[in-house]
This record gives sequence, C-alpha cells and structure tokens, in this order.
Amino acid sequence: MALQGPIPVTFEQVFPHGCYVVGEVEQVKDFDASSNGRTVYAKDRITGQLVWQVPVMDADPALKASQKTVAVKILSPVQPVPPPPVPGSPFTPVEFDGMSVTPYVSQAGRLAYSIRATVMRTPRVGAPVKQAPTGKDVAAA
Repeated sequence: MALQGPIPVTFEQVFPHGCYVVGEVEQVKDFDASSNGRTVYAKDRITGQLVWQVPVMDADPALKASQKTVAVKILSPVQPVPPPPVPGSPFTPVEFDGMSVTPYVSQAGRLAYSIRATVMRTPRVGAPVKQAPTGKDVAAA
C-alpha cells in the first residue's frame, strides 16, 4: 500500500468551519517509557521533535457536542504558544499548518484519527473558510 504513516491534510480539510483553543498546551507524556515516578515525554518517531497537545473546539455546527472537542498534537522543540484571545470574546480562534492525520482503531473498536501539526498560529485575516458540502451538494454532484 502506498499510504504509510501520517497522511498530509490541510487545515481546511480537518476544520472547514475553523476551530478554537479551549485549554492549555501540554507536553505529551510517553506512558510506556515513564516508570517509578520518572516522567518521560513523548518525541515524534520520525522527526525526533517533542510532542505537545492542545484541546480545540471544532466550529462545525453539525457535530454532536461529544464530537466537538479534539486534541491536536504539535511537533515542536519548544512549547507552542496559542494566539492572543480575541478582545470581548471567550474564544481564541486558531489555525494549524503542517497538518497530518493518522487513522487508528480506538479501544472502543471504532475508527479514530490522531491529528498532528507543526505550527499553531493566528488565523489569516480574510481567509475564506470553506463550507463543508451539504446533503444537497453531494446529491447534485
């Protein structure tokens, strides 16, 4: 099979309605290597970069509440800093570059995706957010 490892994707493919930071950036622990109170932090197997994660809320209005929050893992030698919050808003919009997804089977036996990026940044001003196709659009195609 030609596809091996992470599958490159664009921000617009993963979050066509945008997304918002809803928690702190944290370093990912390597639970297999940690032991006896000694914490070992995860490194990406391919790049050797440290792995950080940040919870984000997907702005897609069609998602169920339980599907809205996902973790995006960021590969970076230093802790990534989220963009500044928008004045007067409780939400901090964010975009990611260098994105990839890795499909896996969850413990519940369902298909899931690990989302990774190399850069977290402020959204581009005026960049159009692509709308996901509706049932009508798919039926018309």
